Amino acid sequence: MRINGNYLDLKESYLFSLIAKKVDEYKQNNPEKEIIRLGIGDVTLPLVSAVTKAMKKAVIEMENAETFMGYGEEQGYGFLRRAVCDYYEKKGVLLDETEVFISDGAKSDLGNILDIFGINNTVLIPDPVYPVYVDTNIMAGREITFINGNEDNSFLPLPDETTAGDIVYICSPNNPTGAVYTKEQLKIWVDWALERDAVILFDSAYEAFIRDENLPTSIYQIPGTKKCAIEFCSLSKTAGFTGTRCGYTVVPNELVREDIPLNRLWLRRQTTKFNGVPYIVQRGAKAVFTEQGLSQIRENIDYYLNNARIITETLLELGIWFTGGNNSPYIWLKCPDKMTSWEFFDLILDKYNIVGTPGVGFGKQGEGFFRLTAFANTDNVKIAMDRLKE
Repeated sequence: MRINGNYLDLKESYLFSLIAKKVDEYKQNNPEKEIIRLGIGDVTLPLVSAVTKAMKKAVIEMENAETFMGYGEEQGYGFLRRAVCDYYEKKGVLLDETEVFISDGAKSDLGNILDIFGINNTVLIPDPVYPVYVDTNIMAGREITFINGNEDNSFLPLPDETTAGDIVYICSPNNPTGAVYTKEQLKIWVDWALERDAVILFDSAYEAFIRDENLPTSIYQIPGTKKCAIEFCSLSKTAGFTGTRCGYTVVPNELVREDIPLNRLWLRRQTTKFNGVPYIVQRGAKAVFTEQGLSQIRENIDYYLNNARIITETLLELGIWFTGGNNSPYIWLKCPDKMTSWEFFDLILDKYNIVGTPGVGFGKQGEGFFRLTAFANTDNVKIAMDRLKE
């Protein structure tokens, strides 16, 4: 028996586990200190009433023989897939129900989608980046190349004639930088992919935070994209489903490689390895896309965006360079005084009792930068910013 040796190539500790360990050690040594967490991107507001009412109704259905639901379709119940299609139609994007796959979140599907691609494909990943993109490909043993985001390109790297890769990850609004690609910038990526028969894995987990109507909320708003892109979205940040787990992946029927529709491969993978999302959760998810549900979750998102505004106004006042915060819950700031990411982490934890995320944890290009999140209580955000102003 042999283990998968690729796991030995991973960093010893997952970024957020390391942060949690350092914070726990600080709390043990300083039990009287009140720590404000602006680091891990977990939501703090509860599920909206439209969702919980739908889930409560589904629970009652499950206790009656006439309405009990057992195994459902692995790709999701039709009522939820239709709701997702209707949601996309409002964006000007027409989808067929067969192109929508319900899952327990974008993180799972971003890793699992690799099952349908050959091991010899080269993966192109922006740096800095959400760690799951890199780690899942290391686990599989694929060759990874990076395209650098930096202050000069506002952490929105674009391909040129020398850029190479078979699979490319794009996240917009970006985690961790909060930067958002314009339609013109995404078209450059789409044209690049179409020319090279590459496939874009587009993470739109934070699309609901975009308030600028000129910015795309789906890559399919760019012409030709159904021939080269798979889109992943999660209700975790859209509707607070971090503890409930539901998302969806769109695999267009037009996306074909080696004369094989990738939709067919993903359906085969899901029906083999995935038993679907619970009925009760899917009923709650459907309520997200109702008029009432969308209105209620918009209020929650506005709450987080107001937190982001408080943070960005503070950084502007302090003269600190940053991206994000306007159409994203993430604020990506440049560490002052040429400090490293972990030096700044230790400083604001020890002196101001604020927890953020060191940028270097997202890649080499993240060194010297730091991520703050807006997923917190507004009063705590105000206190944290007052501490920084000191």
